[in-house]
Parts: sequence; structure tokens; C-alpha cells
Amino acid sequence: MPFLIITRFNLLGQVAVTTGITFGLAGLISTTASVGTSYEATAGKTLGIFAALLVSQGIINSFGVHLLRYLNNTSILLHSVGISCFCIAVLAKAPTHQSAKFVFSTFYDGTGVEGIGWSIRASPAYVAACGVLMSQYTITGFDASAHLSEETRNAQWSAPLDFESTVNSDIGQPVTQILIDIFGEPGAIALMALIMVCVYHCGLFSMTSNSRMMFGFARDGGLPHFFDNVDAKFRAPIRTIWLAAFLSFLLAVPSLGSTVAFSAATSIATIGLYISYGLPILVGLIWPRNFDKGPFNLRLASRIIALVAVLKWFTGPVRQIQAERLGIDLEEPGALEKAEAEGKLDVDADIAKTK
Repeated sequence: MPFLIITRFNLLGQVAVTTGITFGLAGLISTTASVGTSYEATAGKTLGIFAALLVSQGIINSFGVHLLRYLNNTSILLHSVGISCFCIAVLAKAPTHQSAKFVFSTFYDGTGVEGIGWSIRASPAYVAACGVLMSQYTITGFDASAHLSEETRNAQWSAPLDFESTVNSDIGQPVTQILIDIFGEPGAIALMALIMVCVYHCGLFSMTSNSRMMFGFARDGGLPHFFDNVDAKFRAPIRTIWLAAFLSFLLAVPSLGSTVAFSAATSIATIGLYISYGLPILVGLIWPRNFDKGPFNLRLASRIIALVAVLKWFTGPVRQIQAERLGIDLEEPGALEKAEAEGKLDVDADIAKTK
């Protein structure tokens, strides 16, 4: 039973991660295409770009398995050297710089209405915890090596060693606007292209990991055995690759009617994956004698670290989705809090109606 619960949360999170990465890339492409042109990004166009990206990633995963190793090495180079050069260029070219004190010690609330934010209503720690939800999303997927470990030799050893080794602009994308302000439109487009290539690689390998997890799940009876299949010619689980692409597309379809679909996808990914990460730790904490440890473990320190690791809680953008349904302008600062104060927005009551 714990296995089924864990794998289902991981399945949900994996699909949402693929959606979040590639749908985010589609948004970047739409935004960048509008720089210096008459192109106008719409929800339908972005969804179409998203579908095309999923198809291309599905094709590479299906028929280009032998290329994945080289693409992975390219991705490492782009994410290390490429992004380092990106950061150096921004720091060198930016006309002004904030002080180190501002960067590392200034706390910005950015919530609430009339200057009374949630750091005052609740605590600064609460605002910080909510703020790191997106940051936690960016470091999900560290289980990808585990999903691919069966394709390596001596996985118990090789896999752990692998583990070791401007918001209101007309552009609609703060990062793009910042780059335009620093480098001008041609330079911004060039740097955005670097970002988009990196994100494409992330989406590509997210689908790779996703398909392997689904294959393993099907092999162990968690999914129909139809998906427990590796193509003899291309040596890839083609059925689960396209299942991953299809489910990811379905998760993005609500974007046609809601501007917070990306936030929903990233929140679902974070919640699903971290629950699937936390439950095995919890099982090992409660029943340590029934938990088989591999060659790499923390021994006596593992129980203390496990206790800290499972004390996490995440919430999705339920308030934003309900607010959009009620016609509340999410771009207006403090609009959500004002609606709550007037009694227009009651998430608890809305959830209760669905039960």
C-alpha cells in the first residue's frame, strides 16, 4: 500500500514537472517572439507551441535514445558554462547594482493591502515559506537519476555516485524586460535563446525520467501492463513516453481559461514530488528495521535528518483560481486580500461545497 501511494504521488508530480517546464518554455517563446515584432501572444498560441514542443521531445525520446547521452552532456555544458557567462554578462553590463546588504539582508513582503502584508498578519517566516515554493519546484526532479539507474551497471553504487557528482512591463515577462533594458532587443533575444535551449533540455530529460518511472510503475502493477513494454528496435519505453506527453498536455489545457495554470502546474509538481520524496523517508523513520538501506546511508544521523525532512507542507494557488472565477483582477496589488476582507473570497467554503 505505501508503494502505491508513493508512486501515485510521484506519477502526479512527474507529469506536472514536465508540464511546468515545457509550458514555461512555450511561454518564453511566445514572449520573446513579441519583442520587436507585431506578434501577439495568446493562450491558444502558447498551448499550440507547448504541444509542438512535447511532440519534438517525444520523438527524440522515442527514436533518439542513443543521442540522449550527448544531449545530456550538452545540457551540462549549457547549464554550467552558459549560465555562468549569462550571469557575468548581466552583472558587467547592468548600469546600476544593488548593494550586498540589499541583496542578502533586505526582506520584501510584497503581499497584503495598504502596507499590511502577511509578514505582519502571520510572520515573516510564513511569507518566506510561501516564497520558496517556486524555488523548491526548481530543485525537484533529483529522483530522475534513480528512475534512469536501471539503465546503468551496478545501479546501487553508480546511481548514488551520480547524485554526488520587472513585473509590470508590456513584454509580460520580467526577465525579458530586464535583459532588454540592459542589452537592448537583439542582445535580449540572444540571451533568451540560451535560456530557452537550457529549458528545452530540462523538459526533454524530464520526459525521459517520467517515462522510465511510468514503465517501472507498470512493470510492478501500478499501471496497466500495456505500458510495460520496451521497443525492441529503439530500446525505449515508447508507450510510456507518449503517455507522459499526453498527460502533460492535458494538464496544461486549463491555461486556455486561467492565467494561473503555470502556477498550478508548478505547485502540483512540488506538492506531488515532495510528498513522494517524504513518504519513503517517513516509512524508514517509523519502521527502520523493515527498511532496507543501500550501501550509501547516514547511519545514526539518518533518523534526525529524516525527522527534519518530513516536516514540510505545501499549498497550491487555490485562492487565485477562485478569484479569477469571481472576476477579480489578479494583477491589482492587494486585490485578493481586499476580496477576502469584503467576504467575496472564501476558499474554505468553496472547498466544502465540493465535498
